[in-house]
Amino acid sequence: MTKLKQRPRRDVTQPTPYEEARDEMFQHIMQCGVIGSHPDDQKEWFDNTIQYMTSRYPELNAVQVKDLRTLGERFAQPPRAKTVEAVVADVVTEAFPTEEAVTEDVATEEAVTA
Repeated sequence: MTKLKQRPRRDVTQPTPYEEARDEMFQHIMQCGVIGSHPDDQKEWFDNTIQYMTSRYPELNAVQVKDLRTLGERFAQPPRAKTVEAVVADVVTEAFPTEEAVTEDVATEEAVTA
């Protein structure tokens, strides 16, 4: 019989108040339907939510509160669509690959078949 190896235990760290506030705000954003709402409504929602978070987490300093709002506002933005130029560039690159890309593909295929 082999002896089982004991794995060292990982120390579990407690999240900081900033991390807790960030995670809680992300959950609120997803649950409250902030994503896709009108920008004026988002501003009002963030004003109220940041005020609530400041009272709930008094250990956050002004910089952390500002960063929290910035993260939340970025998180609430809809995904950016590709521009027409980027889509056309992707199609052209796929249809007309450069000589370097063809050489790399051939080298990869040769390595796989070898």
